[in-house]
Amino acid sequence: MSRKTLTLFDPTLVRPAIVDAFRKLDPRMQWRNPVMFVVYVGSLLTTVLWAQALGGQGEAPAGFILAVALWLWFTVLFANFAEALAEGRSKAQAAFLRGAKKTVVAKRLREPRYGAPLDLLPGTELRRGDVVLVEAGDMIPADGEVIEGVASVNESAITGESAPVIRESGGDFSAVTGGTTVLSDWIVVRATVNPGEAFIDRMIAMVEGAKRQKTPNEIALTILLVALTIIFLGVTVTLLPFSIFSVEVAKAGSPVSITVLVALLVCLIPTTIAGLLSAIGVAGMSRMMQANVIATSGRAVEAAGDVDVLLLDKTGTITLGNRQAAAFLPAPGVTEHALADAAQLASLADETPEGRSIVVLAKQRFKLRERDIHALGATFIHFSAQTRMSGVNLDGRQIRKGSADAIRRQVETLGGSFPDSVVHAVDEVARRGSTPLVVADAAKVLGVIELKDIVKGGIKERFAELRRMGIKTVMITGDNRLTAAAIAAEAGVDDFLAEATPEAKLALIRQHQAEGRLVAMTGDGTNDAPALAQADVAVAMNSGTQAAKEAGNMVDLDSNPTKLIEIVETGKQMLMTRGSLTTFSVANDIAKYFAIVPAAFVTTYPQLAALNVMGLASPASAILSAVIFNALIIVFLIPLALKGVKYRPLGAAVLLRRNLLIYGLGGVIVPFIGIKLIDTLIALVGWA
Repeated sequence: MSRKTLTLFDPTLVRPAIVDAFRKLDPRMQWRNPVMFVVYVGSLLTTVLWAQALGGQGEAPAGFILAVALWLWFTVLFANFAEALAEGRSKAQAAFLRGAKKTVVAKRLREPRYGAPLDLLPGTELRRGDVVLVEAGDMIPADGEVIEGVASVNESAITGESAPVIRESGGDFSAVTGGTTVLSDWIVVRATVNPGEAFIDRMIAMVEGAKRQKTPNEIALTILLVALTIIFLGVTVTLLPFSIFSVEVAKAGSPVSITVLVALLVCLIPTTIAGLLSAIGVAGMSRMMQANVIATSGRAVEAAGDVDVLLLDKTGTITLGNRQAAAFLPAPGVTEHALADAAQLASLADETPEGRSIVVLAKQRFKLRERDIHALGATFIHFSAQTRMSGVNLDGRQIRKGSADAIRRQVETLGGSFPDSVVHAVDEVARRGSTPLVVADAAKVLGVIELKDIVKGGIKERFAELRRMGIKTVMITGDNRLTAAAIAAEAGVDDFLAEATPEAKLALIRQHQAEGRLVAMTGDGTNDAPALAQADVAVAMNSGTQAAKEAGNMVDLDSNPTKLIEIVETGKQMLMTRGSLTTFSVANDIAKYFAIVPAAFVTTYPQLAALNVMGLASPASAILSAVIFNALIIVFLIPLALKGVKYRPLGAAVLLRRNLLIYGLGGVIVPFIGIKLIDTLIALVGWA
């Protein structure tokens, strides 16, 4: 089951968005955007003036007033459409999640153990603390923690991925989500939420764009836009009496009309960015959802764009997570072939990724094919936490592989000795950041297998990109300092925290925050919860514990720790988009000044005709061209607002220069061209 990918202007989104654009004409909804509310009031006023003109009392020709009124209404509708289209994408994602909500029958246990008597009841009646049995084929009725058993679970209803996951009691993989299905075996689950508080309910609320709260930066920008609007409103209001006074004194010309003043005001205030501001924020959260990340608020997405420090777990994020056999280092008097042969025999029954990699490496190096473990008649010794080694008994041989200390004890117990050269090899392997496994045949030490933590391909380049953006990367690992330093150097991170404890992670985050930095981190365990709660951007893994998901302000449904880098890039893209469109909006007002100011007052001051640098056909066509351009530019910028400005890993200074060059200079040039083209078309068809 996969989430359907919707195109930017998918008909299933456009049609409802058009309807919502008209629905949003409700004054109570328009008031939420003060700048566009001014345009809304201007639209109403010019509509009234048009009706007055039809009755013969008009201040200007009825056709001219109607044209201005219609394009002002279009400006409001286009802004509404942009917001509705962005919200529609979020609502489509919410609908996908809502489809996963089903009422199921819960098997509530009377005692918190497998085999206890049970009662059947609707899942909606479960309360926090209730314990239920979920067997193969059953749907998990509520969010909870596995307290007994192990099972494979299909979470495609939540993540969109069909690959099942393992959920078991204890550890960091005990959290289960209501609406997912158990595929095999059974688990006993303790509900951790009450009805209506389930994770899927919270996700639906998170992605509903209409419920999105404005972020601090967005509020600050809104205040700036409102301030500019108030200034221009004050200027425009004073122009009418000033124009009337000038006409009376000069006894020539005619005063400016209210319709023209309304058009002037709308063209002067920052309508472009105001019309797209909400759509940019909603689209930012939508892009997170497309990346299978649920952000609890727009503030979390925005904070991701301002992050200075990234705390990244080593295993699964920087490294592949599974150590791989990289080399055979034989002891004196032992050939590499003999060591590889013994290591492969000891690993035939080892189903761990490390064990399989030893078998593969021996086959690649010496063409040692896997033996038939049943035909060998061997007795396999499986790994245990007590012995810290595994191996095989075969034809009188006792082959063992394990940690250096465990093999040393084994060898010395059998009367053998541990060679100094092997001790040296173990130290060298550890110094390189790898893990040494020692192989012995009874009392004879055969050598060392080097298990290497494989750094993910391309991760070093990603860290270099982050460094160019001014973001510091810190690797978090439980390894000792020697191993951690080696892997950190290979991966190219800026710093590392070795032998990390929950207290150490929390202290590190607080230290960076005290220096005025914003910190992002990822985690999945209960021991990560304090640090996640402290971090500015906290990404919890969906596969992790309920405590981690409650502490984070984002949840990665794919449980991919490297997603943190993508989240930061998405956050920066949202900030870049907002900054770029703000720059463009302010810049394109300059061209509109040259178009509409001379045209508006040329009847009062004929000398202003000299400022008609664009050679526009007439005052009426100039005013109408500016109003039409002001409306249409919102339409052309909707795709950019929804898709976002293309992300590039550049420093702040470089981004500022690029922003000013492309969107600042472009914002000045494009309106000159656009207004001139519209004016030429109006003159050709004789509209003004």
